[in-house]
Amino acid sequence: MEERKDKIVLEQTGDLGNRKHILIIDDDLNTLKTLRYYLQDTYKVTVVNSGKVAVDFLLKYMPDLILLDYLMPMFNGAAVLKIIKSREATKDIPVYFLTGQTDRETVIECLSLKPAGYIIKPVAKDALLAKMEEAFGQ
Repeated sequence: MEERKDKIVLEQTGDLGNRKHILIIDDDLNTLKTLRYYLQDTYKVTVVNSGKVAVDFLLKYMPDLILLDYLMPMFNGAAVLKIIKSREATKDIPVYFLTGQTDRETVIECLSLKPAGYIIKPVAKDALLAKMEEAFGQ
């Protein structure tokens, strides 16, 4: 996985068949690798390492669900979610905040943006898979 911040850092796993496509947005490469590993056997997974890269990616591709870190440089998760919700093409994609931020102010801000969910990291593989199954109604 490429580590430069201004380029699309894409790592896709899973075939293009009938698998649901999950976009993971996080500036921490270890988190991206871990989450990709957790999900790759069940879902098509794309990881990007910044909010800007995610916004650029969403101009061309439509994932079925987005896992979005809150605390990132340049565009934080709140800014990315506002952009996603402001675009007709992306406004209905379910977005789950996946973050280590648990302070009251951050949680209130995140929830005020009406994400599909809020997942605290680190998250165990089984818990994340269960949440994704729930999100996709499986």
